[in-house]
Amino acid sequence: MLLGDKSTYQAQLQQNIAKVIRSAQQNTADGINERLQELQKELLKKANSKEAYDEIADEIFKLREQREKCTVDTAARDAQIARINELQDFIKQQPAHLEAFDEALVKRWLERIIVWEDHFTVELKSGLKIDIEG
Repeated sequence: MLLGDKSTYQAQLQQNIAKVIRSAQQNTADGINERLQELQKELLKKANSKEAYDEIADEIFKLREQREKCTVDTAARDAQIARINELQDFIKQQPAHLEAFDEALVKRWLERIIVWEDHFTVELKSGLKIDIEG
């Protein structure tokens, strides 16, 4: 079914890509760096005028942790996008109708199959879930 209707499946992949990119743009490293610079200037002003600056220092440490997490998240996002693009390329190369079991195709696409009492769920590596009534 997925191979026969590639346009629907590929549209789902495109939606997944857009969702990943949108969520990653919320806390970009650039935005964090800008805020860090502002806080560091404010910290210097307060330190020079002998005012309390503990809250600013705490926020700076939190932002540095966020920046590090953002960097890790970006790498994970890039790997996920590469995986989705790889799957899209693979889908384009496949014939629309399968006449025999294709182990390479199953290993490449299938994450797991969950068997329920009245149906089963097929989960693909792209995150797509399909419930099949039994």
